[in-house]
Amino acid sequence: MWVQGRLRYGNGTPALRLWQVGTHRVFGIVSGASATDPLDNEHPELPGNVSGKLIPFKTEVFGDFEICTLEPEKPGTMQTACIEAGKSLTERQ
Repeated sequence: MWVQGRLRYGNGTPALRLWQVGTHRVFGIVSGASATDPLDNEHPELPGNVSGKLIPFKTEVFGDFEICTLEPEKPGTMQTACIEAGKSLTERQ
């Protein structure tokens, strides 16, 4: 599914979060369901065009992100997802 949003690092787990513009939805970004690295929630795998624009705790990236949700949506909670692709990306400090 494609969502328009803002991707940035925050305090907590997972550290990388994607806010869907115009909503209260926040996705916690991890590498994916098959990830084996215990630190996956701190440094998830991202597409090259996304990771090239994102500097932890210094920049945030706005754009369209193709995500794969890894758990059902629950109102009021962060939903775990992975990022498959990004387009129309803009970084901001």
